[in-house]
Amino acid sequence: MAARKHLKAVDEAGATVERPADLSVLDAAESGDRLAELRAMRRVISRHSDSPDTLARDLAALTRRQMEISREIEALRNDAEGDALGKAADSPDETFNPATV
Repeated sequence: MAARKHLKAVDEAGATVERPADLSVLDAAESGDRLAELRAMRRVISRHSDSPDTLARDLAALTRRQMEISREIEALRNDAEGDALGKAADSPDETFNPATV
């Protein structure tokens, strides 16, 4: 069997970024952090999807749920960071000068 490659997170400058410890689904749920809970669930589903012991009939449901969780994670990130449209809506308007038209 081939050796597994371990990936590491790096920032834009190429420096290694420490990731918080991966929580179990139970620990993440008890922490009250919805994003951590979704990430933990996604990890569990990913492991099952990659497992050779997972039945083919279960892959469609696992894949569908993983996609739903990924969309939820993305939505939570966008809410936390604010999207470009939200930032534009929050910016102040400039005064209108009819002479510039």
